[in-house]
Amino acid sequence: MKFSFFHLMPWTELTEAPPQWPVSNAGFDPERGKRLYDSYIDTMAFAEECGFDWVGCNEHHFSPYGLMANPNLIGAILAQRTKNIRLAMLGNLIPLLNPIRVAEEYAMLDVLSGGRLIAGMIRGVPHEYIAYNVVPDESRGRLREAAALIVKAWTEPEPFGWEGEYYQYPSVSIWPRPLQRPHPPILMSASNEESADFAGRQRATMAMTLIADLKVARRCIDTYRASARAHGLEPTRDHIVLGYNTLIAETDEEARHYLGEGQRYFHRILMHPIRDAQRLVIQKSRFFGESHAAHGEGFVNRLSMLKERTIDDMIEAGSVLCGSPETVLKQMKRVNAELGNGHFIINMQIGNIPDAIVRRGMELFRDHVLPEAREL
Repeated sequence: MKFSFFHLMPWTELTEAPPQWPVSNAGFDPERGKRLYDSYIDTMAFAEECGFDWVGCNEHHFSPYGLMANPNLIGAILAQRTKNIRLAMLGNLIPLLNPIRVAEEYAMLDVLSGGRLIAGMIRGVPHEYIAYNVVPDESRGRLREAAALIVKAWTEPEPFGWEGEYYQYPSVSIWPRPLQRPHPPILMSASNEESADFAGRQRATMAMTLIADLKVARRCIDTYRASARAHGLEPTRDHIVLGYNTLIAETDEEARHYLGEGQRYFHRILMHPIRDAQRLVIQKSRFFGESHAAHGEGFVNRLSMLKERTIDDMIEAGSVLCGSPETVLKQMKRVNAELGNGHFIINMQIGNIPDAIVRRGMELFRDHVLPEAREL
């Protein structure tokens, strides 16, 4: 079993939910922001000492939900602060960005890190398209074309032109090229069946990061496997990557307490304006596919349902990992037995959970969970 330490870099200083999205930045204190960045980067670098295989960054915009508007900047810092851990950009929201710029920055990260990049090619969540003024209806087509263009930019040694539906370039020849051959591993989101099918068609590693329950996860994994096989990839357990909010403490009671506090801040403060923004996109786009209304309302309802669940409900559903090291190990074994994954993404910085609790959880993971969990 492999493990990734993931970080959202949330803003932890709000006392009430922002009334709307985009969120006013009047309350952002740059000096406090500097201290948060320093602390978060130290924690992410510490993941290498705790035995994690990957350290994960991501991208969000216009919101205190996450302070990582460009994850590649954080990846570049971590390339210098670490030696062996893989740098998982989970990822760049490539339908919103210039794909040639993504190809160049990812290639730089791969070379700078000595070939440690995991290249996330992520569609993102609907409201990010409003932030960058990109038509949400085009998200799937842009993702497909941008991914193909990025791979060609990495692998084609001679200048080439590109005339696509969304992107046109008279001549492309990036410097540098990636160190890994033929290119860095590609990871795509598969948190619903439509996305799982797409990831399989692209023969990418799948990542599921919003697990409502194990039955839903099983359907997505089955869809991914069938799609990947139909397109020439026989997926292994290493292609199945599952993301979990995780709290490891000395006792089950302590873990439930801190996870409950962090989840309340996350769902009631950070997620409040985002849920409103999602509804705007659902009403005006086909982001969720042919049956976009039903899919979109289902997505927002799932976010609302997760907000109302108790910690015990989430543990029972298999949507969080929470407890003492012994308890968390049992939960991991249950998930692995039912879903057959080869990799867990662990997010310990949930909402406003104190840094000291996160660091202690990382140490408990290293000393008491990892030795046995490696054998799963």
